[in-house]
Amino acid sequence: MTADQNASPETCQPNVSKGWALVIDDHPLFCDALELTLSSIATFSEIRTADCIEAALEVVGSSDKPSLILLDLNLPDAHGMEGLMRLKRASAQTPIIVVSSMTDNSTISEAMISGANGYVPKHSSRTVFKEAIDAIERGEVFKPVGFVESSVTSARSEILERLSSLTNQQARILDLICEGKLNKQIAFDLTIAETTVKAHVTAIMRKLGVQSRTQAVLAVQDARFAKALPTPENAH
Repeated sequence: MTADQNASPETCQPNVSKGWALVIDDHPLFCDALELTLSSIATFSEIRTADCIEAALEVVGSSDKPSLILLDLNLPDAHGMEGLMRLKRASAQTPIIVVSSMTDNSTISEAMISGANGYVPKHSSRTVFKEAIDAIERGEVFKPVGFVESSVTSARSEILERLSSLTNQQARILDLICEGKLNKQIAFDLTIAETTVKAHVTAIMRKLGVQSRTQAVLAVQDARFAKALPTPENAH
């Protein structure tokens, strides 16, 4: 297998292995295995670990951004692609490789739509992880062997793509809308002007392709993202 066979052009991410890496997985043994794998194939200055999304966000928010994140999708405080989206918003341009036991085409596609720069099955060898890092350093998106690009866009894929286009602040406001809060309450919670909230709500509805707040909430619920949006400290 070559990375070129499983990658597509994306924004260049030079020197991925020159900074520190973050491994996010709630299984200690697999965390240890990933640490050893990364140590053997790259020259990271440090490899840190987190066992859930909230812990990972604390790590990302308390220091310089990592140069690479490895993320398991099945975490106790995340569902589906929600953890990936939250991390993507919080970690700016840091590339994220999803490392998962789920290898079906739909899951891989949704991960890419949600912002993953690579997808490596958990059973992969060290060589595959090396190929994934090399591909990302060339500005490519790494996809596993056997992945078949679909020409059909599902409704869930479409809403994931729309949700992933929201800014941190828009995502936070949408989260509060899902909690049933009005613009005045949202403005108070986020300490911003109510006119600013109204402008964000208009932009959110445009991005989601809906005509009302109710439709926006339903779209989020359909994608099972009601609790997947950034927390106040990660909103900018």
